[in-house]
Amino acid sequence: MQDIIRQLEEKREKARLGGGQKRIDAQHAKGKLTARERIQLLLDDDSFEEWDMFKEHRCSEFGMDADHTPGDGVVIGYGTVNGRLVFVFSQDFTVFGGSLSETHAEKICKVMDHAMKVGAPVIGLNDSGGARIQEGVDSLGGYADVFQRNVLASGVVPQISLIMGPCAGGAVYSPSMTDFIFMVKDSSYMFVTGPEVVKTVTHEEVTAEELGGAVTHTTKSGVADLAFENDVEALMMTRRLVGFIPGSNREKPPAVPAIDPADRLDQSLDTLVPSNPNQPYDMKEVIFKMVDDGDFFELQPDYAKNIIIGFARMEGSPVGIVANQPLVLAGCLDIKSSIKAARFVRFCDAFNIPVVTLVDVPGFMPGTAQEYGGIIKHGAKLLYAYAECTVPKVTIITRKAYGGAYDVMSSKHLRGDVNFAWPSAEIAVMGPKGAVEIIFREEKNDPAKIAEREAEYKQRFANPFVAGARGFIDDVIMPHETRKRVCRSLAMLKDKELENPWRKHGNIPL
Repeated sequence: MQDIIRQLEEKREKARLGGGQKRIDAQHAKGKLTARERIQLLLDDDSFEEWDMFKEHRCSEFGMDADHTPGDGVVIGYGTVNGRLVFVFSQDFTVFGGSLSETHAEKICKVMDHAMKVGAPVIGLNDSGGARIQEGVDSLGGYADVFQRNVLASGVVPQISLIMGPCAGGAVYSPSMTDFIFMVKDSSYMFVTGPEVVKTVTHEEVTAEELGGAVTHTTKSGVADLAFENDVEALMMTRRLVGFIPGSNREKPPAVPAIDPADRLDQSLDTLVPSNPNQPYDMKEVIFKMVDDGDFFELQPDYAKNIIIGFARMEGSPVGIVANQPLVLAGCLDIKSSIKAARFVRFCDAFNIPVVTLVDVPGFMPGTAQEYGGIIKHGAKLLYAYAECTVPKVTIITRKAYGGAYDVMSSKHLRGDVNFAWPSAEIAVMGPKGAVEIIFREEKNDPAKIAEREAEYKQRFANPFVAGARGFIDDVIMPHETRKRVCRSLAMLKDKELENPWRKHGNIPL
């Protein structure tokens, strides 16, 4: 018995060391944590239960039969984050560069399968050189097995990816199908083909950081949601994100005791919207003053800044916030902002998180770049997401809601549950100037008459009362009571039940 216990401890120690102390030191020298250190920081103290510590690869090609490390380059298991169950896999760059083998993939698939059975989020810590070349098609098959589970788990359990090192080639497609991607600046990157291949094929000279670094993917491509300075910050913010989301699509999001009074008023909101309709203001001020304790977890803050998305709490319960940002492109909807918001709305709908929408949108962005880029199809994604969404939807129009963009932004016509407007709201087909130039085109050479017509149009249509008369606006509220009215609406809607017609799945305009 003593002999087998000694062997067990030796094997455990070998697995814990991964690729050895020298490689661990090299990982630390790059400012990166090891696979096990990351799990230790991510999960609650002493909560991690590891599986498959002794699993090894089965490859015998190219001398691999003489090189075996217990665990085979990925640490898997489950634990808790703030007392709530999560499953985790963490790739170990010190073992074969974190490369994915057939057995490595089997381990990842195991935690994903269990997460779906019990209904808990999956968090993947990616740090891998890609497919293990020595295994050939076996490693490619392993990737496909993981991809299949990403798809089956989508909308069933939340999936979060942390890119904490290299993630290239086919490896990028697993994170890309997860719900959220966090990256670490200067030490992580994602791309389908690396700088050398790019140079060979297109003759472009580009660094790995420029091609697929954290800043690139959070500002230019929109592939990643947030970029952090180091591993520790990324892991701490992941713990914060987990606090807003349920374990599965069968649960409601986790509520916490509310301290901020639901009926709190904020008089400063009454003077937020400028009297000049062309003057911008910061919509984030509305968000901070409306949500519990001014706590807003923003996602993709540096990408498509003309729309704001993120999580907050109202009376202790999580909500998803979608808001036009008048400070950027006047709050117009364009291709990037439509895709950004649509994906977020669909996540909230899949996981029973109510959506609160703040509207100040003059329309869709005009121009050949937008039309040639497919704004019709991409704008329809946001429309589709809101129309399909069955969770509680509360909408507040703060100022402009013009044209098709009014319809798209969670209007009453797309089954908005409660739709409010501030007195400053202007709900119309288009702005007064454009409208009168079309309606009274024969008078457009007479500035005095056009000005008179514009004033008449403003008086008749640039207000919330026409929509209110039709029942498209439930109430015109004072800005200072926004929090109180939204909290009451969400409380009323907490047991809402609404089902879409049965179908295998819809055909979203991709």
